[in-house]
Amino acid sequence: MKITLITACYNSASVIRTAIESVLRQTWPEIEYLVVDGGSTDGTVEIIREYETSFAGRMRWVSERDKGFYDAINKGIQRATGEVVGILNADDVMADDHVIERVAEAFGKCVNALMPDCVSAEVREEKVCGDKSTRYSGKTAEYPPEYFDVLYGDIRFVANRTDIGLDALREEKTLRYYSSKYFRPWLMKFGYLPAHPTFYCRRQLFRKYGSYQTDYKIAADHELLIRFLVKRSIRSRYLPGVFVVMRKGGMSTRSVQSTLIINRENIRACRTNGIYTNQLMQLARYLFKIPGLVFRNGY
Repeated sequence: MKITLITACYNSASVIRTAIESVLRQTWPEIEYLVVDGGSTDGTVEIIREYETSFAGRMRWVSERDKGFYDAINKGIQRATGEVVGILNADDVMADDHVIERVAEAFGKCVNALMPDCVSAEVREEKVCGDKSTRYSGKTAEYPPEYFDVLYGDIRFVANRTDIGLDALREEKTLRYYSSKYFRPWLMKFGYLPAHPTFYCRRQLFRKYGSYQTDYKIAADHELLIRFLVKRSIRSRYLPGVFVVMRKGGMSTRSVQSTLIINRENIRACRTNGIYTNQLMQLARYLFKIPGLVFRNGY
């Protein structure tokens, strides 16, 4: 099973090296790595080019002007050829060298439970995607309980260190732990959702239900998760373990203004997809952060 990883970046020279190395060191052999750069001028492109040959043809990249982060991600999705797609932000790293192996094995077991081994991957990808039943060998079969189209896990937040390498960054003290273990779709009205940096889904879902909405400044990932997991009721599965180590200071937590924008966009995302929420209900999402500050080794 081929997994496509997409990294969108712009003037990310201080962090992009660790992100790329964390993908390069993944033990799963069938990885397609797409880097979509927004026309950086700080040396980011030179770093990307430096690593290209190390991927032995598994890495493709482009550097051109875009309309922002979500537009860049959508470009990557359009170019993706993997059966499953995930996103790695330029300032994040894969938590260990076996993350994609675990993701691929989970999706592989899931598909094999539904489809005979004799059916090709192309047929599986076309037929098995977000519907309540699928057809193969002239028969219709309901999804078994173990089937899913979306997978997610946990993340660790660490200090915003740009002066250390990949191994040292992975060993940094956990400042906050975010677990997706207790996610339920109805909790989205309270601002609680699976950790988006750990979100992996079948590529065909984007074709069926759309990609990221580029008119959101910060919360397009929130809107897409609501659209997929609530509005479309796509089957999802939590895979225990840390997928990603994140440096603190991402675009959703940089300032008070960012907080106001994300709260406003979260409400819009819910209401657009038929979920009622309000400012008071959205404040509950800050309560969900408390366990991650207390139980930094997971909960």
